[in-house]
Amino acid sequence: MDENTARHLNEINRSFYARTSEDFHATRGRAWPGWRRLLPHLTAPLRVLDIGCGNGRFGAFLTEHALTPLIYHGIDNSSALLDYARKALADTAGVSLALEVNDFVFDTLPHGEYDLVVLFGVLHHVPGAQRRLDLMSSAAQRVAPGGLLAFACWRFYEYPRFRERIVPWEPGLAVESGDHLLDWRRGTPALRYCHYVNDQEHDALAAATQMTEIERYRADGETSAVNQYSLLRKNPD
Repeated sequence: MDENTARHLNEINRSFYARTSEDFHATRGRAWPGWRRLLPHLTAPLRVLDIGCGNGRFGAFLTEHALTPLIYHGIDNSSALLDYARKALADTAGVSLALEVNDFVFDTLPHGEYDLVVLFGVLHHVPGAQRRLDLMSSAAQRVAPGGLLAFACWRFYEYPRFRERIVPWEPGLAVESGDHLLDWRRGTPALRYCHYVNDQEHDALAAATQMTEIERYRADGETSAVNQYSLLRKNPD
């Protein structure tokens, strides 16, 4: 995907979250059931990088399961959602909190080593197959030896209720296969760019980490299958 198209799609999503942050936060208060499958692999103290952390609900999930002391570093391109994350986590005992605005589509990820790096509700918003692969590779570089990387891909195109929300692209826009524009039907009207990751691309994203996949599963939503997860471990030095 060319640079101009990628930036245009990224701007669609930046505008989406600027317009809908209050409504989006109101509908994103609960933990995903699929996160529970991570718990047997986690022990405190824990250093976490949450890429696309939104309102910080994954950090809250970790604290609810007593995974403290917790160093939680959340990044997102929405300052409004980060404000919600700060309110949720700032006064939580045992949590060392760092939240920062980072447009991880184009910005460099924070440097450092983490026991767990996660990308939940993120990859469908990253424009361009190569950018998604590059993001996975960069995320894997932040995982400490023996640590974990977990990601989930939203399989929205498999469900009629999501396909009904697809809006035609404007003429002449050089999008890639699997790229869609979806309308938002809660509160403020808005459009968001979403990419459908199929099985073949999911395999490629996992391979880009050069880590060992220890589990792959489907979970979440009414069907308990709307997200496909991979959990990968970095080999110890």
